[in-house]
Amino acid sequence: MLREVDVIACEDTRRTRGLLAHFDIHTPTVSYYEHNKLVRGPELLRRLAGGASIALVTDAGTPGISDPGFMLVRDARAAGAAVVPVPGPSAVVTALSAAGVPGDRFVFEGFLPVKPGRRVNRLKALQALETTIVLYESPHRIVAALEAMAEVFGDIEIVVARELTKQFEEIVRATPAAHLERLRAAPPRGEFVVVIPK
Repeated sequence: MLREVDVIACEDTRRTRGLLAHFDIHTPTVSYYEHNKLVRGPELLRRLAGGASIALVTDAGTPGISDPGFMLVRDARAAGAAVVPVPGPSAVVTALSAAGVPGDRFVFEGFLPVKPGRRVNRLKALQALETTIVLYESPHRIVAALEAMAEVFGDIEIVVARELTKQFEEIVRATPAAHLERLRAAPPRGEFVVVIPK
């Protein structure tokens, strides 16, 4: 993948070039980090709008997890650019890295309770944490979970990811009501990861 993109945005070009040299990859690099993100971010977005493909890497870890990369992902997604995560250690990190939401602090909830009352109460408790929430949901319960999220969180935009790293991968940011309309129209398949930003 790093051979196929037009440019690689990275924290420290010297570190990344060392990695690229090891694998005989000659893709151009450009720095994108905490202290230049406000200038470099718009430059990268202009390149995306012009048809360029850009990879985002970090010195260690996954872009967007306690990393300014989330801003670039957020803005790229808002501009309609496709954001394709490279498989991380788990669907939690993979979804969070491509969601374009703050990943400096988050809580992983796993699956919500099956019973409706317990599900709503758990979401209310999570809402009080004031941090990004990541959870899993099955295709059989995603509609009920989104109904509960609409009740608890209202019209905030959440990210629903499905079939991450697979052929029919989807990463959609919308209100719970909009997700419900979409998923009711086409019965969902696959496993879901839901990211609720703080």
